[in-house]
Amino acid sequence: MTDTPAYDFNDRMLSLGLARVSEAAALASARLIGHGDEKAADQAAVDAMRTQLNKLDIAGVVVIGEGERDEAPMLFIGEEVGTGTGPAVDIALDPLEGTTLTAKDMPNALAVIAMGPRGSMLHAPDVYMEKLAIGPGYDDGIVTLDMPPAERVRKLAAAKGGTPADITVCILERPRHEALIAEVRSTGAAIRLITDGDVAGVMHCAEAQRTGIDMYMGSGGAPEGVLAAAALKCMGGQIFGQLLFRNDDERARAERAGIRDLNRVYARDEMVRADVIFAATGVTDGSLLPGIRREVGWLTAETLLMRSKTGSVRRMTYRTPVK
Repeated sequence: MTDTPAYDFNDRMLSLGLARVSEAAALASARLIGHGDEKAADQAAVDAMRTQLNKLDIAGVVVIGEGERDEAPMLFIGEEVGTGTGPAVDIALDPLEGTTLTAKDMPNALAVIAMGPRGSMLHAPDVYMEKLAIGPGYDDGIVTLDMPPAERVRKLAAAKGGTPADITVCILERPRHEALIAEVRSTGAAIRLITDGDVAGVMHCAEAQRTGIDMYMGSGGAPEGVLAAAALKCMGGQIFGQLLFRNDDERARAERAGIRDLNRVYARDEMVRADVIFAATGVTDGSLLPGIRREVGWLTAETLLMRSKTGSVRRMTYRTPVK
């Protein structure tokens, strides 16, 4: 792509186009639900999302994608997408958030994508991030990453007007989280363990009445942390993230992404610094969205489409004949 004239980021005009992008990815992966092939399901979603993105009148750059260029043939970090005519935008995406969930037909697999003005999103490297998230309606900083997990639970319970027994925390079920799980349970709080899909796990906090989740804790992929921050910027809520490094190669990866302070704790509006639009389409049934529904000759998808500028949240149903 060549340099383009300056265009306003008209999120309202781009919203429906973004919904079509996540729908395309979800529908493409749907035929592989329960077939046990994670790579095929992911590739189908990637191909469909890329094709649909390239129909949009944007000069887009993927800042959160499938990996670095040598690791991902399509939708790699730095890839340019769109027609090249239109606003310069950052794009964060996960064509299939929950490849294992899809392959095993387990809940909460999503196709997700977020878009904001160029330079608005943290270029998070593909490393781990320690995350902490709560939903809307609480004072800023009521919980922080500096607090021990038990203290976070107690602080949130007090702010909610209850006890720790009234709090449910969502945590990825991983061996590295055994101590975290034990400490949270010691307070009397409940835990909902998830096997994959921590973007959905964070989003659950923003709809606590629907999902029953008050807080998300634990480490997971840093790119997913930025996507989750984009969702909460639209839905309301707080998220904090700190990059975690296991070796010098991962530190070098962060430095190549422009990260200078490797110990920094990022708040939501530091990960996503401007207005954003966010779309998620259900692949398998979940707490946030139903999955793709099959009928003879038809497929139906449901998409959550959100704009941070207005706080609008739309649930859109798309029914299409099977070709």
